[in-house]
Amino acid sequence: MQKLQLDLDGPDPRRGLSGMAKGLIGSEILRIASEIRAAVTAGQKIANFTVGDFSPREFPIPDRLRDGTLRALAAGETNYPPSDGVLRLREAVREFWRDRLQIEAPLQSIVIAGGSRPVIYATYRALVEPGDTVVYPVPSWNNNHYCHLVGAKGIALETDPEHGFLPTASSLKPLLKSARLIALNTPLNPAGTVLSPDEVRRISEAVVEENRRRDRSGGKPLYVLYDQVYWMLTFGSARHEIPTRSVPEVARYMVFVDGISKSFAATGVRVGWCIGPTAVVAAIRDILGHVGAWAPRAEQVATAELLRDPAAMDAYVRQHVGRLQERLDRLHEGFSRMAKAGLPVRDIPPQGAIYLSVKFDLIGKRGFRTNDEVRRYLLDEAGFAAVPFQAFGLSGENGWFRLSVGAVSVRDIDEALPRVETALRKAIA
Repeated sequence: MQKLQLDLDGPDPRRGLSGMAKGLIGSEILRIASEIRAAVTAGQKIANFTVGDFSPREFPIPDRLRDGTLRALAAGETNYPPSDGVLRLREAVREFWRDRLQIEAPLQSIVIAGGSRPVIYATYRALVEPGDTVVYPVPSWNNNHYCHLVGAKGIALETDPEHGFLPTASSLKPLLKSARLIALNTPLNPAGTVLSPDEVRRISEAVVEENRRRDRSGGKPLYVLYDQVYWMLTFGSARHEIPTRSVPEVARYMVFVDGISKSFAATGVRVGWCIGPTAVVAAIRDILGHVGAWAPRAEQVATAELLRDPAAMDAYVRQHVGRLQERLDRLHEGFSRMAKAGLPVRDIPPQGAIYLSVKFDLIGKRGFRTNDEVRRYLLDEAGFAAVPFQAFGLSGENGWFRLSVGAVSVRDIDEALPRVETALRKAIA
């Protein structure tokens, strides 16, 4: 039988797309990562600091999670999960938050999803109408794209290295009156910095104050999407702060986003959750249900087992944090040595997550005009792959880059730093 070759595109394949789809911008991070994979396939030696993911060889998931998933599959946990998540996982999340964060959340305020990303999108969908204002600091991850998806007016609040690229209450306050949603993330992707307890308190107080004003005028509430998926990954004196600890009243306006992807190197296992006001969480549940963004049932069962095994969980997180900190410290120490030697580089000491912020101060030197030219130079000259902060919404050719350490070994770092030093010396020679 002759095979039929389908003509799937026609002369104008994009003509039928919606305006939203036509205007949607693909991920700059994934574009760069694809470029790196092609170079590696072609035989180039590259230290890849681009994607916020983990090498299973360097960062395997917890044994309890792996084995629990296999047991759950063998036990027949293969059908649809409940729309709000498997009950034992929701109960385990409630216990986990109570024991670790001293937060007592009602069971009906918790919903499980296929990672934290669907929860973030569903939060936008549940709270934001087309034309509503969403305030988010930059650099930050994906908020500009979520605004586009829901038709929101995004206000990008530019931050600075002096504040660790983190927002302050004083910078947010002038923007609150018109906002429907504030999107915050700490520890911060991409900067690897952590909001201080005092700043979290001041921001929370400002949110409560604005909502009191709206209560008097009959306006819709101002909500905060609080993405804390990296909260277990902090270093040194940095500590994650949850807003309701210092300002309990803010709870009614908060949607907390959490999951296992970063704290347990389980980016492909796809289990996340949110905790928030019950009416908001119910809407999020229904949105997730209509798009089928549930976490697989077996992984939910295994995650519940892990969260209810504090000894196994603590042992894993200690090792995980130690491995991450070792890599981040190696980079920080290497760049500090280069800076002391007069080379055009500086960084922010790592505080949390899996990232380091580094500035390669080459703009205006040897003809460098853009961050992308600096990125390509480091890739070609040093086999060093990084992501410019423009991929996270920060404007300007300022030399700031994100380095992600989840996919590299200590040896990769030790071998890459001398190559970077040589490239920087060459750039200013």
